[in-house]
Order: sequence, then C-alpha cells, then structure tokens
Amino acid sequence: QICSFQKSKDDIPKPYFVFTDLISEEPRVGLRPLKHSKSGKSLTQSLWLNNNVLNDLKDFTQVASQILEHPENLAWIDLSFNDLTSIDPILTTFFNLSVLYLHGNSIQSLGEVNKLAVLPRLRSLTLHGNPIEEEKGYRQYVLCTLPRITTFDFSGVTKADRTTAEVWKRMNIKPKKARIK
Repeated sequence: QICSFQKSKDDIPKPYFVFTDLISEEPRVGLRPLKHSKSGKSLTQSLWLNNNVLNDLKDFTQVASQILEHPENLAWIDLSFNDLTSIDPILTTFFNLSVLYLHGNSIQSLGEVNKLAVLPRLRSLTLHGNPIEEEKGYRQYVLCTLPRITTFDFSGVTKADRTTAEVWKRMNIKPKKARIK
C-alpha cells in the first residue's frame, strides 16, 4: 500500500508546493487501492512525495498525522525530485524508516548525511543527483556514516565497497581525541 501524492505542474502553487495542501488532496491511483481506517486515514507504511517542488518539510509531521493512521510506522519515504537543500531532522523521528529517497534535490553539504545515522532500520538511501554527489569521497563518506545501509543510490553495497570506505575513512577522517583531565 503506497500513499502517493504528486501535483501536476499546473496545480503547483507558486512559488512552491505547501505540505498542508496534501490534507485536501487525493493520493494518486496505484496498482492496488489504498486502504483506509474507520477514521478515513490511509493505512500505509509508504509516503511518496516525489516531484512536488518541496523546498522544506515544514508541517511534515502534522500532515502525516492527519493523512496516515499510523505515521510512526512509515518505512518508506520518497522525497526525490524536489528542491530540498538539506536533510530535515524531522525525518530522523521516523524510527521505522528503512527506505529514504532523496535523489534529484539540491542537498549541498555531505555533512547532512550525519543526521540519518540515528535511524536504526535505514537500509536503502538515494542521494544521487544532488550537489553532494560531486564531492570527493561521496560514496565512501555515506557508507562510513551509515554502516547499516545495504543499498545506496540503487546499487547494492558490496564487501569491497565497505573495505574501500573503511580505507577512505582512515585516510580522510581524523579520529576524535579523548579529553584527558
């Protein structure tokens, strides 16, 4: 069951799509009909918000709570092809998140990936098509920061990838020194 929203280009309010618009929107029709609770909220673990010109996640939690019966069970969030410039910490509150698509955005700083390290179930992540992809050591940095990832940018993470990432880490990331009093 996937709850998927996408505005047509003509429907997008200028300058940007606003999350609260989702409350009155019907999800796109998928292969299977979306199930609803007695209260009318969607019974799904997936929320696809790709291609919506989103530039922030303001009101994300509020809207998710209004359209989903169990937003805390979200396992898959697709925010690809929007205008996000950072990884909003709100995403780290969804502890059941295992798939997160952020490709095709405008994320500038590789350090943004650090925020996702608190997600214990995150296994699949996409970030390609963001400016950070051009940074030296991009793949290695992500794999060192998120060691539980099994798929990154739609490619499986191999033992060789992990070895390369560890070597890269030793060469590029200085260990934090313990303070001695």
